[in-house]
Amino acid sequence: MSAITLEGEIVHYEVLGRGRPLLFIHGWVGSWRYWIPAMQAASMAFRAYSLDLWGFGDTNKNAELYSLENQIKLIEDFMEYLGIGKIALVGHGLGAVVALSLAQRNPAGVDRVMATGLPVNPNSVNPRLRTAPLGELADWLLGRLPVTEAARNEAPKADPKAVLVSLDDLAQMDMVELSMNLTTPCLLVHGQNDPAVEMLPYDMIATLPEQTHHVIFEQSGHFPMLDETSKYNRLLSDFLVLNS
Repeated sequence: MSAITLEGEIVHYEVLGRGRPLLFIHGWVGSWRYWIPAMQAASMAFRAYSLDLWGFGDTNKNAELYSLENQIKLIEDFMEYLGIGKIALVGHGLGAVVALSLAQRNPAGVDRVMATGLPVNPNSVNPRLRTAPLGELADWLLGRLPVTEAARNEAPKADPKAVLVSLDDLAQMDMVELSMNLTTPCLLVHGQNDPAVEMLPYDMIATLPEQTHHVIFEQSGHFPMLDETSKYNRLLSDFLVLNS
C-alpha cells in the first residue's frame, strides 16, 4: 500500500510496472481495487497507477473535498507530486467524468483518455445510485461472482456523501459539449446492459469528433473491465499503443 499527503490528507494509491505513466480512476461504486486485472495487463509496457478518490477506498474522508472540482484537482496534484508531466487516463463512471474534465482543462498534460460508462447528463445516471446503500449497489452492479469479490468488499468503505456530492455537481456540467469539443484522443466504452449509466444516444455517436471513438461491449453491464476482462484489456492495449 502506497500513500501520499495532499491538502493535508492521506491519498492511497497503487502502482505496477515500468514505462510511460497511465492512471486508472474508479467510479461511484468500488475503489482502485477493481482495476487490478487491467493494471496487471497494462504494467507489461506501462507504469500503471490507480488511486482512491476523495471519500473512497482508503483515501481520507473529508467532505470539504468531495466536489468534482476537488476530485479533478486531486489528479492534478497527484501528477505534480510524482513529477508526471503527461499521462494517459482510464476512467470509469465518476472517474470518466474526472478524466475528460482534466483532458479539457489540460490537453498538454493528458495524452489520451479511455472513458468507460461516461454519463452524458444527469438523467443518464440511474437514481438508485443516490438512494441505495453502497453494499447494495455493489451487489446490484457487480453480482456475487469470485472475480468481483474484492470490488464488492471495497465499496462500503466509501462515504455515501462523496457519491451524492459528485452527482449533484454532474448536474451542473454539460458533458455533451465537453465530449464534442475535446481535442485529446478519446475512446468511449459502454456496456450494453449497464443498468447504472445509459449509453450515448445514437445521434450523438454519429457526430462525435474524429479523434473520439465509441465501442459497445455487448455482453457487459456497468463493469466491462470485469465482465469481459480479456476483451477490455485488448482494447486498452490497442488504444495505448496508437500514436499520440
